[in-house]
Amino acid sequence: MNLRDLQYIVAVADLGHFGRASAACNVSQPTLSGQILKLEDELGVQVFERDGRSVRVTDRGGAIVAHARRAVNAAADLVAAARASRDPLDGAIRLGVIATIGPYLTPYLLPAAARYLPKAPIMLVEDLTAHLLPMLADGKLDAAIIATDPPSDRLDAIDLYEEQFLLMLSARHPLARRPSVRIDEIDPKTLLLLADGHCLRDQALDLCRHPDLGGGAMADMRAASLETLLHLAAADYGVTLAPSMAVESWGKQTDRLVAAPIEGEGVARRVRLVFRRDMPRRAAMDALARSICGALPSSVTPAPDSQQTG
Repeated sequence: MNLRDLQYIVAVADLGHFGRASAACNVSQPTLSGQILKLEDELGVQVFERDGRSVRVTDRGGAIVAHARRAVNAAADLVAAARASRDPLDGAIRLGVIATIGPYLTPYLLPAAARYLPKAPIMLVEDLTAHLLPMLADGKLDAAIIATDPPSDRLDAIDLYEEQFLLMLSARHPLARRPSVRIDEIDPKTLLLLADGHCLRDQALDLCRHPDLGGGAMADMRAASLETLLHLAAADYGVTLAPSMAVESWGKQTDRLVAAPIEGEGVARRVRLVFRRDMPRRAAMDALARSICGALPSSVTPAPDSQQTG
């Protein structure tokens, strides 16, 4: 057994296909399949069930894959620690970002990171918080930008900025000419929401279940992206909530959509950079956070304790 065999197991488990796994590992499929068969024979455990072209991890193989993943991650951390001891700002940063932040922050983030971290190119992964955090724990990501509290004491966080939620509604909506809207004036039956899994959906529900608002079902509409909700609101199919950075982007595109400030508590979210406490490149995380905070648009408020990059 060697580390490469364990890498093969993890690749097949992640990709569910021997051909894709062999390509990812830069090895021929017969070589990868043969090494896995040898390892299964050595361990006396069938790790994968092969059924034609499909591959799945067996019940007994699940524990083997978990141990293999930890070993592969430990080896990667060892290499990263050695590199960080030489120069923690050298090497790609695998950065996750949630979908309601990515399209709006990355135009500011990427140029700033390229300027202040020239030897650390950013490799972006956009997904839901619930998917990014396991990838962070497994070592598939170095850091993630999220808009909720870190759920584990194994994670550290740097506050980046705070942004307000605004009520987005058609220019034809009765509330469109108001300078601001109270929480209790939002009709929950017209509120357009993202699909399950988006933290912005949960934040909208928390805000609009405010005691002043009362009960009532939400609009029968679920979207996979904030952009879809904004288009629906512009077409007067309902109203939705959007963070201020997204509103700034949309404000340059259409006059059919109005952004109304919301009066009440809980109308903002804190955006954070999170990473594993034991990751060896803390200096790179600090530098990344400073570069982001130094490039933010005026529509958001940098965290009070963030250090601006000059």
